[in-house]
Amino acid sequence: MLRLFILTGIVLLLDLYVFQAVRLVTRDISVPAARVIYFAYWSITAVTLLILFSASFTDWHSWPKAVRVYSFSFIVIFLISKLFVLIFLLADDLGRVVRWGYAQVNGNISEKTISSKTAKAGISRSQFIVRLGLILSAVPFLSLIYGMVKGKYDYQIKRRRIRIKNLPKEFEGFKIVQISDIHTGSFFDTQPTKDAVALVNSLNADVILFTGDLVNEKSEEALPHMENLKQLKAPYGVYSILGNHDYGDYVSWPSVKAKADNLEQLKEIQKQLGWKLLLDEHTFIERNNQKLGIIGVQNWSTHLHFPKYGNLQKAMQNMEPAAVNILMTHDPSHWRAEVLNNHPEINLTLSGHTHGFQFGVEIPALKFKWSPVQYVYKEWADLYKDGANQYLYVNRGLGYLGYPGRVGILPEITLLELTKA
Repeated sequence: MLRLFILTGIVLLLDLYVFQAVRLVTRDISVPAARVIYFAYWSITAVTLLILFSASFTDWHSWPKAVRVYSFSFIVIFLISKLFVLIFLLADDLGRVVRWGYAQVNGNISEKTISSKTAKAGISRSQFIVRLGLILSAVPFLSLIYGMVKGKYDYQIKRRRIRIKNLPKEFEGFKIVQISDIHTGSFFDTQPTKDAVALVNSLNADVILFTGDLVNEKSEEALPHMENLKQLKAPYGVYSILGNHDYGDYVSWPSVKAKADNLEQLKEIQKQLGWKLLLDEHTFIERNNQKLGIIGVQNWSTHLHFPKYGNLQKAMQNMEPAAVNILMTHDPSHWRAEVLNNHPEINLTLSGHTHGFQFGVEIPALKFKWSPVQYVYKEWADLYKDGANQYLYVNRGLGYLGYPGRVGILPEITLLELTKA
């Protein structure tokens, strides 16, 4: 109840403040037209509060998927748009305070006089700033809508060469497809996984590595997609690990056994898919008596709100490292925390998890990328290198979670080719 009270207060205060902008830009239109705009504005507030109250007093997990997903997307989209207006309102009000202070120091000039001078050109400074804020708020609004309609299934193939000094000639040109964060529970039908599988298979990789988060919450979410995912093919097979969402930690289970059974079902599903699930284990791919080490750990994160189930030491127990070794670990924070300092024999680490926040800006020609997630994760998308021979690749994810779309940071299938440095 306290959390609901706080959220309600934040929504009402934000909307009351932003409403001042709406009133300012509509003060010169007819009264009936203004009333229609005011009604529409406060209707959005009413719907937002209705969703929040409904989610607080019912089990929102039981809502129909479309209702659940688009209800919360509605809140996010309008909240972000209003925050843009808020920035410009605060700038205008700060300007008013500065001008008022200036007027107090210089008693011969008043705030009213300053405002009247700026109004002679047509509109006041305040009107210009507020209108600019309202116009710019349409940018995130339209972008987020576009991300839901188009961006979420706009699969991108990212090709990267990994140059490794001690790569045996038998593995020169060895192709790895990495996929991550499918989040089958977010899809409304099976077409997205069918399309993604077709793209993966078209790359003719030697091996496919899946770095976790097959589902959102429950193993049953993967069942409708099994026939599609079974079609993933590569000469050396498909290897997988678990991500933080695969354990069922975000569900209120009726018993400890129910949660454990859910995890066992997820493991069985991956077995039926023909995937080789690595649970703190290692294995080898062999070519002409040369080996490529594959190490897979359970979820391990430096962030306290994500689980730390993995055990890299256990995964490498009794392992005679190959000339080249690849680690699959869902959370990229694991690389800097444990791999770099303690395991120089691990040449390439593959992670996912961040989704690139499903929102950001990428300009490959300028080697520029930005996303809010970079303030939480130092390594959050694409290829990173430390020293002469240790790489991390963070996949942007194939699916989506929460917001049913992607803006700027698009869903990814990664093709990595090993070559000798």
